[in-house]
Parts: sequence; structure tokens; C-alpha cells
Amino acid sequence: MRLVYLGTPGASVAPLRALCAAGHDVALVITQPDRKRGRGSALVPSPVKRAATDLGLPVSHDLRDSLNVGASLGVVVAYGALVPADVLSALPMLNLHFSSLPRWRGAAPVERAILAGDATTGVCVMGLEVTLDTGPVFARCEVEIEGRYADELTNYLSDLGAELLRDTLSSPSLPPAVPQVGDATYAKKLSADDFLLAPTETADMLHRRVRLDRAFTWVNGRRLRVLRAHSTHDATAPGRVASSNGVVTLGAADGSLVLELVQSEGGRAVDADAWWSGARLATGVEWGPVDVSHP
Repeated sequence: MRLVYLGTPGASVAPLRALCAAGHDVALVITQPDRKRGRGSALVPSPVKRAATDLGLPVSHDLRDSLNVGASLGVVVAYGALVPADVLSALPMLNLHFSSLPRWRGAAPVERAILAGDATTGVCVMGLEVTLDTGPVFARCEVEIEGRYADELTNYLSDLGAELLRDTLSSPSLPPAVPQVGDATYAKKLSADDFLLAPTETADMLHRRVRLDRAFTWVNGRRLRVLRAHSTHDATAPGRVASSNGVVTLGAADGSLVLELVQSEGGRAVDADAWWSGARLATGVEWGPVDVSHP
């Protein structure tokens, strides 16, 4: 099948490679423009653009170029922008979405599933519509979340989705599509508040935030990223830090968050015990958000 592929982040790479390996003619790859990433000033191509270049595929940043290559279908995987109605009317498209639709339509389905404490999630191949993630589903696969962190879960769903997409397109015609059934929930874009750890929350909720891979808080007024941790019902006073026998804990509303891997501002990622020893703090020091507008 002659395809146009729309995708941008690392999670879009495995499906692209799977389609090429299955023998599909990917006539064009559409991705978001090169951007500054990190501290440097140089423009960096998206992961999908790098993969397309490795595969020898033509790349464009103009969505309307998808209409000029004679493709019969578009495939969208985390492209990063809405496809307008006139493009969809000219070129039908499938969308690989990382949730069990209609749960978690929208921008951040993996992270919202983790924050909500969902036991399962999934990946769906659906028909792309102008309205947000409302299209009929051609294929789906559900999985246990099992405490995975967001990046790990996204990569897992990307690999599963690559197989699902390959199987969906393995015949000359698409399988029958099934309308979405059930109450829809919306995965709004994440903000800094979603990553902020505060001692007023439960230990389990703090752990969910850590599993988003960008959690942070303050200890004794200094910013600290928490990269790995787990929750426990063993009590540490809420809002206090404790260290005993190499175990560093943050007191939560109903237990403790046990720190495993952390990164202080301007430092490198280290084991929590090594950070504690280097910080030279006393057990019982305060942790939690500070009012940065009034230093």
C-alpha cells in the first residue's frame, strides 16, 4: 500500500519501521519542524525525521504535501498537530492512539492513565476524524500497566502498536471498524503542577507522579528531581525527610515516598543515599513546594 506517514517523537519510530519492513511504500513522511532541544542553540530534527532519513524516505514539514504523492492512505502516530478537514476529505487516515478508547482521548493518554491509577491501558488503530480521537476502531490491544513509568509504558505501547498497525494493513482492505462505546475521558496536556510532589498527597499519588518521569519538589528550599521511588505505608511525619540505614523517605499524608534515584539542581542523577550524604541534611528537615516568588 502506498502511504503517507505522520509522526514526530520517539514513540512514532517503531510503527514507521514496521510499515517499511512489511513492504509498504511510504511515499512521504510528515513531521514537525526541527527545533532547539536541550541547552544548545542548534536545531535538532525529530526522532521520526532521523529514522526516515536512515530509511531513505523523503521528509516534509508541510502537511499539505501529503496530497501530492499519490498515496491511498495516511497513517498518524503522535504527529503533534490536528489534521484539517479538507486534508482528511482528500486522503483518509488511520491513527495509532496509545489508550483504550474512548478512555483517554487527547494529548497525554499514557500519563493520564498513570495519574488516574488505571490498572490497564491499551493501543488502538482508529479512523482519523476531525473531532478529537472519536473515530471507529479497527483494532485494539489492552495491557496491564503494572507500575511502569511513562517512558517505559509509551515504548511498550509503541512496539505493540507497530505490530497492531502492521496486522491491520496486512490485507488489501481494512477490517471492519467498530464504533467507540462507553464514557469518554480526556487526557489534557500536562502542566508543571502534574509533576510537582507535595506532602499533602498520599504516598501512592506521589509515586504516580514520579512515574511520569519528570517529578520534582524542594528539600530544605532546594529543588530536587525524583527519578525513581516507591511508596510505603511506613510513616514518616508529613512534610519531613527521614533517613535510616541508607533509606531516605519523604513523609506523605498517609505514609512515605521512598527515594531511590534523585537529581539535585545542577547535579547528576545519584542514588538517594548518596545524595543525602552529600547534602548533609538532618533527619526531619522540611520538604515540599516553596513560594519561589518570595525568596
